[in-house]
Amino acid sequence: MQKLEVKIPKSRKDLPVTPLSVPTVGSMGKTGDWRTFKPIIDYSKCTRCLLCWIYCPEGAIERGEDDTPKIDYEYCKGCGLCANECPVKAINMEREKK
Repeated sequence: MQKLEVKIPKSRKDLPVTPLSVPTVGSMGKTGDWRTFKPIIDYSKCTRCLLCWIYCPEGAIERGEDDTPKIDYEYCKGCGLCANECPVKAINMEREKK
């Protein structure tokens, strides 16, 4: 049986050259009001690799100054993909307080 090897990208430079969709915010209005968990970025751990920005399916992460990721909580649905893809675990999912 052949063993499959999966290479996990450590930065956006390790991603294959393929077409990517450009993330955009919701065209029908704010969509982040119903999430249960929200991502919190620990900037002391963040390496600014922007994998969170690349993988966010809602376009709720913006590139700030010096490629610092900023989460737009009005559109973030709390899916956790950004936290899952962060190679240094700088994003934690915390229960939303309402």
